[in-house]
Amino acid sequence: MKRATTMDQLTYTTAVKKAQLVERNPQSLLDPLRVSMHDQEDIIALAQQIQNADKQLKHTTCHKLGVIMDQIKMLQAQAMEILKESNVNRDLHNAACNFTKKPGQIYHLYQRASGQTYFSMLSPEEWNHSVDQTYKGSYRLEFDLSWTPLDKIKQQDERLKWAEECMEKALDSGRSAMAIDFNINNE
Repeated sequence: MKRATTMDQLTYTTAVKKAQLVERNPQSLLDPLRVSMHDQEDIIALAQQIQNADKQLKHTTCHKLGVIMDQIKMLQAQAMEILKESNVNRDLHNAACNFTKKPGQIYHLYQRASGQTYFSMLSPEEWNHSVDQTYKGSYRLEFDLSWTPLDKIKQQDERLKWAEECMEKALDSGRSAMAIDFNINNE
């Protein structure tokens, strides 16, 4: 706080140093006294202008760095989510299965009392309830070999539909780059 007070109350001597006036040219044909005439208030005002610009630049730079920090945090969170999804997908692919899984199909995950997880084509409603197993969820195998939980299939289909529409617009317009409408909530 003390530094800010002294910076705001510039003396003529400190203002001259802060203002960084143009050096005099000894070979100039102009009268050096005539060219360098100025009031003390002008020098102080110039130094205050430089001081204010320094403060503004500092605040602007800090703000921009804050925006980048927020973006980094967002990217880190996205990376963690991708790794989490990858682990879930890997675990689902490693579940026991006695048939060939096909993309686009929904499969039901169960766990036996022994701890083994396995996929079945039968939903919980189709099973004989005397079987010793716990239903763990239903998933659709996507064409990229990821898994979508049953309760998120509608959302995934809407995302894919939006992406296909963007691709079609780009192909129809004949442009390689286009403005994409990210408002996917349009009805």
